[in-house]
Amino acid sequence: MDAKSLPLNEPGARPTAPARMAPLAKLPVFWSLAGKRVVVAGGSDGAAWKAELLAACGADVHVYCVEDQLSDVMRGMLRAAIPPSVLPVKEGVDAPEPPSVLPAFGIAIDSLDRLLGFADHASPPSRGEIESRRRDRSLTIPDIGSPIATAASVASGGCHYGAMPAMAQPISPLEGEMSGRTEGGSRSEAITAGTAPLIPAITHHPHPWHLGIFHGAALALADCDTEAEARAFFDAARAAGVPVNVIDKPAFCQFQFGSIVNRSPVIVAISTDGAAPILAQAIRRRIETLLPPALKQWAELAQALRERVNELLTPGNARRVFWERFVDRTFAGNHVPEEGTERALLAEATRLAGAPVCGRVTLVGAGPGDAELLTLKAVRALQQADVILFDDLVSAEVLELARREARRMLVGKRGGRTSCKQQDINDMMVSLAKAGKRVVRLKSGDPMIFGRAGEEIARLEAEGIPVDVVPGITAASAMASRLGISLTHRDHAQSVRFVTGHSRHGDLPANTDWKSLADPSVTTVFYMGGRMAARIRRALVDHGMSDDTPVVVMAAVTRANETRWQGSLADLPDAMQRIGVDEPVLIGIGNAFAERASAMAVERFVATA
Repeated sequence: MDAKSLPLNEPGARPTAPARMAPLAKLPVFWSLAGKRVVVAGGSDGAAWKAELLAACGADVHVYCVEDQLSDVMRGMLRAAIPPSVLPVKEGVDAPEPPSVLPAFGIAIDSLDRLLGFADHASPPSRGEIESRRRDRSLTIPDIGSPIATAASVASGGCHYGAMPAMAQPISPLEGEMSGRTEGGSRSEAITAGTAPLIPAITHHPHPWHLGIFHGAALALADCDTEAEARAFFDAARAAGVPVNVIDKPAFCQFQFGSIVNRSPVIVAISTDGAAPILAQAIRRRIETLLPPALKQWAELAQALRERVNELLTPGNARRVFWERFVDRTFAGNHVPEEGTERALLAEATRLAGAPVCGRVTLVGAGPGDAELLTLKAVRALQQADVILFDDLVSAEVLELARREARRMLVGKRGGRTSCKQQDINDMMVSLAKAGKRVVRLKSGDPMIFGRAGEEIARLEAEGIPVDVVPGITAASAMASRLGISLTHRDHAQSVRFVTGHSRHGDLPANTDWKSLADPSVTTVFYMGGRMAARIRRALVDHGMSDDTPVVVMAAVTRANETRWQGSLADLPDAMQRIGVDEPVLIGIGNAFAERASAMAVERFVATA
């Protein structure tokens, strides 16, 4: 059946496209500064941090500040290249590389074109030129054998220092999100540790800034003591067409900096738009713990492989499969790529290039509604899907975790509404998979519990289509957790049963063993039984169950509009009249619910937001 001809449950009632992107406080921009001229006015700690960050990105940094106004941090950074203030690099210590691009936040709309225009203002030096300059500016101490930076020259009225150590963590609360950590060591400690690699130089001009410094600059930063000086610097930079940032003065900033996690070429930057720098730092620390230190080496390997892989694999499923497997290797352990890994990956790409196009289907349990109850494997499947066929009961929050490029198709079935036929859904899964698509059949709860998964698996296997299942949390388990009730409490229940509340013909199931269910020591949970509540109660009473048996009813379990009722079997029909059947309903019956029903006897109807 054609996908376009599949009906919605209610026309126009459920959008299938991803939600539009929410408003952004600022635009995150990753901008290469290699070889670009950047000016920094001021000698404070804040200016030192910015100069160090910019130099770490390969920028040609020029600091303008009179000698007696340099802070100890700035002075230590500028003089770090002059022996003997830097201890030799410790043997066997791997230092992080500087970031390859500068993460900048909050580029003003009216200056974005200027920013992009200046991106090509200067050509970055070649790798050979950089290495040559590094060799020229280092020497070897015979008795130690470690290279240290030396002063290179004094020219053009500025003290031009040699290659600087890569940036350390910031040590004071400075402007924007880039305040960095305050709990680390001092900047001088970071310098004397001597573990950082060499990066491009910083030029110190021992005089104040002036209008001429902006010529040819890609960025301009300043730490100004007064509003008047900040205004003057801001206006001068804008007049020269240079994006500008005045530290700790948001009114004079066309862009901001963020907290960063550096695994260059992988760079993660965090911004709170200046609202909560401490929060940005906390987020950064959490991300640091999630990203393996070896991520840098894997990213470099990806750079080396990319062109050759693209030659072997055309855009589409095979190429994406290759890179997803590459990512799985990256996060499989905290190890760097071994010798031979590159050859093995290229061999895998070659094999994928020659393999026939074949899709697959994954049946995924979406859980009861709360997106945080999804399994990691379920999220991974959603993020790898080409097409998602989802039931009407799947929450919007769960769908938002899916790959944005994936096509989403509502194929849900609900009693009393226009629905897709199961045969049509089966046909669609087969058709999409044979076209090479990776299909996720997304079902509320667990696909193997009242999800008709058996029929779908049988059809796919008959067609020779690979199929696997990712289990989900079934609604009964979620209900028990929300109520704090054990469905198999040894004092109240010897077994638990999940029972469908209606047949395919809209009646009670004909083959239900009501006598066994009428035993109050059996915890019974009826799924999809809202419309049949009165008849369920009648059948149980007719087979010997007392009307005083504890009952719990929950609708929209784990969702924002979750509704609960606790009482006795006698009151079940009236309770369902009050709750309604617009949301998925569970009915729990048995002595296991006695304690909770007793505690809530006075307030029998509770709606939770």
